[in-house]
Amino acid sequence: MIRNVHERHLPVPASAAGALIDSLAGPEDRLWPPRRWPAMRLDRPLGIGATGGHGPVRYTVQDYRPGAYVRFRFLAPAGFRGHHEFEVLPGIGDGCLLRHQLVMTAHGSARVSWPLFFRPLHDALVEDSLDTAVVSLGLARPAPRRWPARVRVLRRLARTVSHGRARGPVNS
Repeated sequence: MIRNVHERHLPVPASAAGALIDSLAGPEDRLWPPRRWPAMRLDRPLGIGATGGHGPVRYTVQDYRPGAYVRFRFLAPAGFRGHHEFEVLPGIGDGCLLRHQLVMTAHGSARVSWPLFFRPLHDALVEDSLDTAVVSLGLARPAPRRWPARVRVLRRLARTVSHGRARGPVNS
């Protein structure tokens, strides 16, 4: 079982952090970092049953409580069985806690692709998302995050592969 948790204390009311969750995949998304990552897109507004994803990761909204929580169940990549979620935990110190949690089991090729490829990218993306939350709430701007060398190499590799697919097969 894989459990991957990222969280950020936010010195704001839980309702302010919850509004960030509610904006996910919408025209005024204030939580997802689209300037650095593929945008999260859904086939309809955020709500149970909406389907979409980001990059090669696909999911459907399994549970949603406006202003508090959203859970996405994985549909792809192959071998990802589980979910990822954002939640706001109120009453933490002088504010609340914004948490992203991924819980899954990896099957088949995902037993290799998760630790070698997806996990480093996932960790960098979620930390960028939490930084986006801080900025969206008007709190102190975090220093620009420099990704580890491994993440930079994986992103270049992913871009090369996706551009190759977009062009189609090479004729010989």
